Amino acid sequence: MDNPTLQALLVASYGRNYLARPLTPAPNQPEYFEVQARGKKHEVAVGDLLEIQVTSQHQGVIEKTLPRKNLLFRSDAFRSKSIAANVDQILLVLATEPGFSPDLLGRAAIAAKHEGIELRILLNKIDLTEKLDKARELLQPYQQLGIPIHEISAKFQMESLMRIQPYLAGKVSVLVGQSGMGKSTLLNQWVPTAVAQTREHSLKLDTGKHTTTACRYYDLPSSWGVSNGILGALIDSPGFQEFGLAHLSESELQHAFTEFEPFLGHCRFHNCTHAQEPGCAVREGVIKGHIAGTRLALFAQLLHETRNATLQLQNQ
Repeated sequence: MDNPTLQALLVASYGRNYLARPLTPAPNQPEYFEVQARGKKHEVAVGDLLEIQVTSQHQGVIEKTLPRKNLLFRSDAFRSKSIAANVDQILLVLATEPGFSPDLLGRAAIAAKHEGIELRILLNKIDLTEKLDKARELLQPYQQLGIPIHEISAKFQMESLMRIQPYLAGKVSVLVGQSGMGKSTLLNQWVPTAVAQTREHSLKLDTGKHTTTACRYYDLPSSWGVSNGILGALIDSPGFQEFGLAHLSESELQHAFTEFEPFLGHCRFHNCTHAQEPGCAVREGVIKGHIAGTRLALFAQLLHETRNATLQLQNQ
């Protein structure tokens, strides 16, 4: 008899090890299956909907990934790293202390814009007031772009977290940020069972010592209620210091900068890089205060990385 197939949600990724949860629970069926991808390519991400073939009581093989709404990932000239799939919004967690990277903030905003994913910025540790004004200053260009910014203290001001709950109910949100920003504290406040679920996932895959590189999916508490018939979930991703966007073309980069849009097509040269060319409408936008200089500098850096990645691929 052929092994049965079923559809499942990928809920945990530990390097090359994955856990999937059947979409339709059945009697005598395990809550999770340990699954593997066929071959050497591992192109699945937490949040993916999968079709798996059951190979034993608790194990299966990924036959295919069902069509995605989106895929959030980062890349450089040599490889890409998936973060999460089928997400409704990115929750970018920053903190007053330790200071956050404005570069990573800008890159996350570009990735969100390119993938059509809503972005919310959570400025954590506002109880540490010494560097609060500096953090707010760095966030000013993104506030002007209309990106929602929520000031919170995950440890000491629970009411600041409660105010965000209506924006999470019924949505799949992915927590993104550098290490040390307070993502774990935030997750544990919102999903009190997260520690237990993390331990359970680790034990099933015998990967407890590798949990810092894991990505995991958590259902929101049922007490939060549903929106559009959906409970909602949080995907916790590992902290990282770099967010490469080498997979974006030059055209995609330009259009991912929202504030560039009114000026694109008005430069003197159609292939303007907005660097030193005369008659650049984008640089004129900076001079007139419509575009932050830091954002144009970020564009220049990303353009350099994209071109460098293209050369690296051509020389392989």
